[in-house]
Amino acid sequence: MINKVSRSEMRKVRHSRVRTKVFGTCEIPRLCVFRSNKNISAQIIDDENGITLVSASSLALKLENGGNIEAAKKVGEKIAEAAKKAKITKVVFDRGGYLYHGRVEALANAAREKGLEF
Repeated sequence: MINKVSRSEMRKVRHSRVRTKVFGTCEIPRLCVFRSNKNISAQIIDDENGITLVSASSLALKLENGGNIEAAKKVGEKIAEAAKKAKITKVVFDRGGYLYHGRVEALANAAREKGLEF
């Protein structure tokens, strides 16, 4: 009998593989993305101290449709603005096991355009 592995379990495997290489410090924290069918969220995390410095999500922005590319762009812009207020300019990008494509790419590009470096 063949063991079937779900899509979400495979994403967790990919995310753990990415996390072995990507680590956020005080100087350069980690920008982590989580994507669901209906919403998208992003956090800037200091892994040394285990704290979230800044966060933004389509739920917090109260967007009508949080599961599309336009919502991802708005979340990317919001996270970059919040990072500037917290005096964060450089981050390492953690795509969370998702392909760098579609909403994840849109969020990253919007954050870059607003001044985050990664």
